[in-house]
Formats: sequence, structure tokens, C-alpha cells
Amino acid sequence: MNILVCVKQVPDTEARVQIAGEGKSIDIQDVNFILNPFDEFAVEEALLTKEKVGGEVTVISLGNESAGSVILTAMAMGADKGLLLKTNSQADDPFQVARVLAAQIAETGFEVVFFGKQAVGNQHGQVGLLVAELLGVPAISEVSELEIDQKSARGKREIEGGNEIFQCSLPAVFTTQKGLNEPRYPSLKGRMAAKKKPLDIRAVELAEARFVIESLSYPPQRPRGRILGDGAQAAAELVRCLREEAKVI
Repeated sequence: MNILVCVKQVPDTEARVQIAGEGKSIDIQDVNFILNPFDEFAVEEALLTKEKVGGEVTVISLGNESAGSVILTAMAMGADKGLLLKTNSQADDPFQVARVLAAQIAETGFEVVFFGKQAVGNQHGQVGLLVAELLGVPAISEVSELEIDQKSARGKREIEGGNEIFQCSLPAVFTTQKGLNEPRYPSLKGRMAAKKKPLDIRAVELAEARFVIESLSYPPQRPRGRILGDGAQAAAELVRCLREEAKVI
């Protein structure tokens, strides 16, 4: 089975992100980049699928040369090979990204494609579903349970107020979320082996973006708290503030 995983390089979730001077992107100086946390579940599920039904796991990422580091991380976890779609252009438009990925995936051939449900950098959550639409295959988003055999897949996804049980034929695209599995950590042996695994680098051109970021801004600062007093008098003042100032009661 040909199993593909699409991953993204994102700023470390513990990084203190600053807006760049032009006001449309983040300042990447001194920011550490990592494998998107939701993509870790995608990589793990691809590896589990390979262990169950056999096949080969290929990791794909779109970005500049530094994006190769997240492919290496996935190969250290156990993926067989990687494909870096190299571009120096800023790719903020989900459809722009999906078109490039879909073209390469169609050329590579596949039975299953995994994505994380969203990237923590921009939270669009669209690319996986757009790729499936462009490829003309079923797409199941935010999968929480999954079983795959040679011809079909079945599982569960969480929806508001309950769960949805699904079944679909292959090929198909799945987006993964926390709880689907427990991602394995890359071992030292795995990291050394990853350096010897094949990593194909292909230059790609992005189509004109339909979506552009006009500006970024920080969330408004919360007003400082204040002490209203002690005892019953403070309780009455608190009620007044909630009613007249906060207008929540």
C-alpha cells in the first residue's frame, strides 16, 4: 500500500511570536520551527497502517530548505522516504498549497493520504479537504478512530454532541486529531537512520494566491484587575460591577 503523509513546519508552540516590521508575517528570527503537532498523529497513523497492512510511507512537505527538517523528524519516527516540494514563496493561501500537493500526490500514486487536522500556525484546517476534492476521492476529517484494510476504511469522528461512524472506499484522505493515537518519539537510532533514507527535492511554482494576509495584530491587552474591598460590602460592589460595567448579569 502506498501511504502518504503531508506535514508542515510551524513555529514552536512554546515560542514567543513577534509580528514582523511589515505587519503581515511573524518575525522568524530566534524562532525554533518544529513538526506541526497535529501532523505527528498523521505520521503515527501512517506508520500503524503500514504495520497492519504493509506498504511504504512517504512524507511530503511544501516549503523552503528548512522544511526538510520536519521530513527528517517523520523519517526518524519510521517513515520510509521523503519529498520536499521546495519553494521560496510565502504560501498563506490553503487552495494555493492544495493545488501543488494534489498535483504531486496524483503523480506519485496513493491509496491513503494523511494530514493533521490543522496547522497550529494559521489554523485554517482546509488543505487536506481541498486536496481530496482536487483528487476526487473521499475525505474524512478529524478522525478519532480508524481501521484500514486493502480496499476500505472505517472508523469514528467526533461531531458536536456525539460521534459519527463512517465507512469509505480507498483511495481516501484522512485528517487526524489528538486522541487518534499516541505518536512515538524519534529515537537516536531512528534519527541516524533517517539521514540515510531517500529525500527527493523538487522545485515547484505556486499559482497566484486567492487569499492574502492584509495585516496581523496582537490581541487587546486585558485591563488590570482591581480589589473591590472586603466582606459583604465588597460582595455588593462586585454584583454592581458585574451588572453595570461588565453587563454579564
